[in-house]
Amino acid sequence: MLTYVRWYWPDEDRWNYDELDADRSALRHIELRGSDGVFMAAAALADVLTARDSGTQGAATQYEQRYGIVPEAPFPLPDSALEPTLESLPSEEFERLWRDARRQLEQQAAPDSSVRDEQ
Repeated sequence: MLTYVRWYWPDEDRWNYDELDADRSALRHIELRGSDGVFMAAAALADVLTARDSGTQGAATQYEQRYGIVPEAPFPLPDSALEPTLESLPSEEFERLWRDARRQLEQQAAPDSSVRDEQ
């Protein structure tokens, strides 16, 4: 069963959203800067593994530069005294954020068509 959580990292003014599997490991991870609402990451573990296993040198690094990094360690249980405090999140809200984040990061990585038109 998948669960969805969010947590805030005040040192970096960053909201983090994660899709967790039954072992509480992140399958997908989103980072949103609180001050301006800019998405900083929208990474999926399955995509990272596919890139790594593709045989293309640097594919995983390129993916992480574009979409960010998925946390590797399992998240603490909800009643854990460890920081940060995780809040439950509806799957629909996570999916909406995921779509918005991926769209924004893909647009940022796309070549600027106005520069090509001027050349």
